[in-house]
Order: sequence, then C-alpha cells, then structure tokens
Amino acid sequence: MLHDIAKIRLLSGWFPNTVLWITVAGFAILCISQILYCGRRHGRFTGLQRLLMEIVASAASAGIGWTATWLISDVYVLFGVSLGWDVIRNVAVGFAILAFAIASCILSRNWRRTLACILIPIALLNTAIRVNAAYGEYTIVGSVLGLPTYSELQLSRVHKATMSMAQWEALAAAGKAPQHRDTGSDSSFAIPATVSHFRSREADIYLPPAALAATPPRLPVMIMLGGQPGSPDRMFTASGISHVMNEYAQSHDGLAPIVVSPDQNGSAVHNTLCVDSPVYGNAATFLTKDVTSWIKKHLPVETTAKYWTIGGFSQGGTCTTQLGPRNPKLYGHMFPVDGEMQPTNGSESSMIRRFYGGSRAAYEAQIPVNAIAQHAPSTQTMFTVAGEQDLESVNNMKVIGAAAQKAGMKVQAVITKGSGHDWHTVKSALVPGIYWICAQMGLGTDTKPISEYPNLVDVKL
Repeated sequence: MLHDIAKIRLLSGWFPNTVLWITVAGFAILCISQILYCGRRHGRFTGLQRLLMEIVASAASAGIGWTATWLISDVYVLFGVSLGWDVIRNVAVGFAILAFAIASCILSRNWRRTLACILIPIALLNTAIRVNAAYGEYTIVGSVLGLPTYSELQLSRVHKATMSMAQWEALAAAGKAPQHRDTGSDSSFAIPATVSHFRSREADIYLPPAALAATPPRLPVMIMLGGQPGSPDRMFTASGISHVMNEYAQSHDGLAPIVVSPDQNGSAVHNTLCVDSPVYGNAATFLTKDVTSWIKKHLPVETTAKYWTIGGFSQGGTCTTQLGPRNPKLYGHMFPVDGEMQPTNGSESSMIRRFYGGSRAAYEAQIPVNAIAQHAPSTQTMFTVAGEQDLESVNNMKVIGAAAQKAGMKVQAVITKGSGHDWHTVKSALVPGIYWICAQMGLGTDTKPISEYPNLVDVKL
C-alpha cells in the first residue's frame, strides 16, 4: 500500500488534476451558492453581504500573498535566488482561495460551511502542488516523504571492463557486440567515506546497457550533483537523466556514460559549499577522493580526466565550477546549470569565519572565476546553462563562461526558454548537453547545433 502511494506522480496524471478540479469545483459551488442566496438573510448578513466580504478577504489575501512572496523572492532573496513569477502567482492564487474558504467557513451555515472547511486543506494541497510543478522538484509522493527510490546496487553483478569503447564499437559494427540489455539500470549505494569521513546519504547510480554486459567496455563518467535543499535522488527523478541516457544508448550500441549522483551536503538542510570545513565535514575530499576512488574500483570506467565530467544544478552547479577548475586532473568537462557566482551560506563574513577559518584568501580561491584564472590555461570544456527567467543565473553563466573561455576552455553557453531556476531548465538542456559532452569525451559524433533546438538560445560569450 505504502509503495503504491509513494509512486503517485505529482507533476502530471490523475492526482494533481483531481486536486485541481476539486479545488475549482469547491470554489465555484461556494460562489454560485452565495449568488443564488444573495437576498436571503442568515443572522446579521444577507447572502450578498457575505459574498462581498468573502471577495474582499480573498482579494486582500491575494495581495498579501503576492507581496510577501515577492519580497521573499526578489527583495530579500531569502533562498539565494528568485522564486520566479510562476511561484509568486501560484502563491497569490492559493492565498485568495484559502481566504475565501476561511471566510465562507466563518460566515456560512450548514452544507456550505462544511464544504468551505473541506476546501481549506484541499486549497493548501493544490497550492503546494502548483508551486512544486513550477520547479519540477518532487516528481512522486515518495520523494516528498524521503522514501528510497532505488534498490541497492549489487556490486557482484557489475563486471570489470575488458575492452575500450572503440573495440566495443568495432564489434557492434561487425554485428558481434557482447550481449547486453536494451536499457540501463538505476540503483543506489552508500559510498564509503574512507578518506573524508564525511557523513553522506546514498548516491544514485545509472549504469548504461553496455556496463551491464558480462564483458563491458571502459565507459565515461558523469558526476551529477543535485541542488540544496535536495538529495541525490533529485538529479535522477526530477531531471529524467536515466531516460535520456537510455535513449542515447539505444542509438550508440548500448554505450552511454555512467552517471553517479553523490551527496555533497549530507542533509537536505545543509549547504557544505562543497568544501572541507569544521561545519559539515570534508565534502570536497569526499567528492574528489572517496567518490572517485570508489567509482574507479567498482565500476567499468575510463580513468583519465578526458572521460570524466562533473555537473549539477543550482548549488550543485556552483560546486561544479568550484571543483571542476580546481581539479583538472580529475574532470575534463563541466556541466553547470543555474549556478551561483560564488559559494553562499549566510553573510560573507560569517561564512568566511565558519567555513574558511577566517581566511578570506581561502574563500576567494573557491570563487569560480578565481579558480578558473588560477588554473589557466585549461584544456577543459564546459557546457553551461541558465533559465531565461532566472536573470541572476543568466548573468552568472555569462561571466563564468567568459572567464572559462578566456582561460582556454571550449565553452558552449545556452539559455533555456520559458524556465527559470528550476528543474525544467535542467530537463530542457539535458539532451543537448549530454550529446555535446559525450562528443568531447570521444563518444558519438551526432551532436546537433544549438540552433536546431527550439527551446534553447545559443549564447555568444
């Protein structure tokens, strides 16, 4: 029963649609009933007076919801980024319906009062669903409840690499490719923090069809980091990266990168800044040493930087442009989406004191443009993305991308149309980004120009 509930979809399907229509129907019935009984008096007020008071309460609440959300989002920027107009609008509408229902519950009688009371939690749920849909953050009920999404990876079923990708492709061309599944697999695993002793949650792992063969080739690796708040699951469930990889593998003889989404924060409420610190532990060492060593030991992968990519969304995108330039011998490619200009956790002075031992120089070295300049010239590549409605991230992308280009990197910058600081931006950029990066890693030559993607804009830096 719980398993079935956990699989209920939140972004589309019967559940969000049912909640929406119940909300609309309840609101409409309350309005129509008040109009029909507008001349009747119950207690101190007529139906018309009650309706006017409910409308005033609704309008006032919508204004309060709009203003409060706008202040939080764009004036005080409490979450570090703008929430976007879709969220502000959905909150305002939710406040309006909620206030109307509360006023009806107080002013009405009999069945109308009962309906109004029922509408209150339904309106709250509908607002939460609409706000979530704007971000694309939680895709199923299980992700909201923090329930495990994937079963544990059985390492005994993963075989050592026996050939290169070129050898696999030659066998496939001759019709002699090793037998493999049609699709890859998703699983999770608690990567041991042997060196860092960092307390992380389980990582999510995608193995393409070729990796599941009895004689797999050495494959590229993509380290993909979710945002904050969030979890490693979010990179898989919210972006749909496994589906994209399976489609890629189907047109490339079962070959695709292995994707690992490790936990860089240790908790949904932590922001480690992807550094080693006394606050949350050695997050940077966990990612660059423990995760790297575990992948190379247990999975069929290429080991040189040419075949390794680090990427991520939001805070994960910021981590990408911090760790990528600073570790060119680990990561040959970067895939940041909606990243920040610098790591951010509280005020700058507090952050420097808590995370960097009071050393401004240590903090400055983590700022992406500084890290890029300090490790120039560079032969790395970068596919960098921002949603067009997230103006701050668009500016960040242009500045960091230009710095990378100046340092010698090959850079492709794109803006996604109609999305902001949300997972819709990641989903829009995933296919072109993966094809572009795979081409840089020596896998596939079928990359399309950005101009052929109707929802993307090619940015000249």
